[in-house]
Amino acid sequence: MFFRTLSGRFLILTIIFVMLAEVLIFVPSVARFREDYLLSRLERAQLASLALLASDGSISDRLAEELLVNAGVYNVVLRRDELRELVLSSPVPGPISATYDLRSPGALELIRDALAELMLAEDRVIRVFGDPVREGGLLIEVTMDSGPLRSELRDYALRILLLSFAISFSTAALLFLAVQRLMVTPIRRVTAAMAEYGKAPEDARRIIKPASRVVELREAEEALSSMQTELTHSLRQKERLAQLGGSVARIAHDLRNSLATATLVADRIEASKDPAVTRAAPKLVGALSRAVNLCEATLAFGKAEEPPPRLARLLLRPLVGEIVEAEQLAAGSDGAIDYLIDVPPTLGLRADAEQLFRVLSNLVRNARQAIQATGQPGSIEISAQETAEACVIRVIDTGPGLPKRAREHLFAAFQGGARKGGVGLGLVIAAELVRGHGGALELVRSDDEGTEFRITLPQRG
Repeated sequence: MFFRTLSGRFLILTIIFVMLAEVLIFVPSVARFREDYLLSRLERAQLASLALLASDGSISDRLAEELLVNAGVYNVVLRRDELRELVLSSPVPGPISATYDLRSPGALELIRDALAELMLAEDRVIRVFGDPVREGGLLIEVTMDSGPLRSELRDYALRILLLSFAISFSTAALLFLAVQRLMVTPIRRVTAAMAEYGKAPEDARRIIKPASRVVELREAEEALSSMQTELTHSLRQKERLAQLGGSVARIAHDLRNSLATATLVADRIEASKDPAVTRAAPKLVGALSRAVNLCEATLAFGKAEEPPPRLARLLLRPLVGEIVEAEQLAAGSDGAIDYLIDVPPTLGLRADAEQLFRVLSNLVRNARQAIQATGQPGSIEISAQETAEACVIRVIDTGPGLPKRAREHLFAAFQGGARKGGVGLGLVIAAELVRGHGGALELVRSDDEGTEFRITLPQRG
């Protein structure tokens, strides 16, 4: 479980990366140690040979053997003035297994030979060439046993490995503690603050107070604090609106009953023979009708909980034709309105047929009523086109256009009504239904030449 945490994974990654760095140091270090070891043997052998040459060969065999033992070699060959001379020699225990030239070795060659030496299990006799120090000749050659070299090389490698492990774990531990203090602890604090806020989001005391000194974490805390503040405010506003909505619904219900009674009385008053009453009665009936419509729309909107759309493949043209027929029946002989349908017969899309019918019916009905209000003939066009990503439906009319205030609050409940007696809920509900499909309802234009709405419904997803 620990290694699934941020700090645990950071600890493992730190150890791995430090060990990789140590490996990059370890391999050249081992190669350098082997090279220095062999060069030191060449230097000792050269000193021993120079001691013999200085005595003109008058040393005893025992002293010559001691020189070879101290140099750690079996024999020494020195080339001076183009003359190759066996200066010191002793019995070689076996054949020569390998030859190494240290006069101009490459880095990869040294690393390869050092790693190969570490891997060998048996002792062997090797020959080593090198340049004499202080211009003591042209070439020096020694024959030696690889056992002491391998033993010291392994001891050195072990020390380097232990040091690497110590550095890795100490570095990882320090970084782990630093991450715990600088990152994990502040993150846990933010997490705890989020959990505490989630228990009572309406309590402003639970909003996190930014305190981190790390810039990124402080920015995260400030963003979280801002979000929590806005959410708390929204929850309070929603609660007040819910309470207000309940009160409005009760008032609207009672008011509707009272207005129904008043409407019946107004109908009777309208039948009066008094000329003054006859003139005032239609205005009274119209006002009462608008009040009743407002109450009914308010109650309906308060109870509206649109279900998610049940998407299915459907053809759009038959649906549009049904809407046009219904509007033609509703319009009757009042005004001359031409309905133009520019929808390919084969155009299909994935949508909820009932909800799409409501959306298009609302737009077409609004356009019809706007044209009828002018008393002039007009036309309504419903067109659609399909792209790879979306289906775009347009509803265009030649009406008088929307008032400025209606355009500013077009999709706001109870504020965007453009028709006399309307309450501004039709487009709000239509836009909500389109958003439920993942699309958008937009007002493209509205001026003296007419109004155009555009519906964009995605074809995928």
